[in-house]
Amino acid sequence: GAILVVSGADGPMPQTKEHILLAKQVGVPAIVVFLNKADQVDDEELLELVELEIQETLTTYEYPGDEIPIITGSALLALESLTQDTIDNSNKWVQQIYHLMDTVDQYIPLPKRDTDKPFLMAIENVVSITGRGTVATGRVERGMIEVGQTVELVGLKTTKETIITGLEMFQKTLEKSVAGDNVGILLRGIQKDDIQRGMVLAKPASIRPHRHFQAQVYILKKEE
Repeated sequence: GAILVVSGADGPMPQTKEHILLAKQVGVPAIVVFLNKADQVDDEELLELVELEIQETLTTYEYPGDEIPIITGSALLALESLTQDTIDNSNKWVQQIYHLMDTVDQYIPLPKRDTDKPFLMAIENVVSITGRGTVATGRVERGMIEVGQTVELVGLKTTKETIITGLEMFQKTLEKSVAGDNVGILLRGIQKDDIQRGMVLAKPASIRPHRHFQAQVYILKKEE
């Protein structure tokens, strides 16, 4: 799911439509709208007109515009209510942020984690940690993995086997990771030059690299 932020003072902009189209193309199933900068609009009818325009725009791109929740608020005034790392819960703008997140929890379904298939993770970044080794980071696309298991490094270069010696997510050490996690994986015997973005880590013998493939491409129109 996604939160679409639209200025209440300006209404949907060209980039708003671009983001909705992109969300549709990549398969985002549900959207919640946050109508920001509501403090800059004195006329309630103007905000209602902006909401109608947002609903029409969402419907144009095959989202259920009439059903999608629209929460009004002011991110700046909510942020300014923070004092000494505490939140003024009585502030109406802070309450609207809570309302936004409650709506996200209720309206946007939890994604299904594809844990039954063989492990696969596309590598997004590589870092070298002195004294520990090479860490590959990315989002686990499917399956699950545990410390001590063997994986293959596939793509762009010769396929190599390596053993996972550590897992970490948001500075928390893990024993296992499952589909949907954004994780850092410490790899035994792999140098930083051996691995790069675009390669994948996978269960041994579960995939192989290809040089030729068929693809379906959507070309954006000039208006989009």
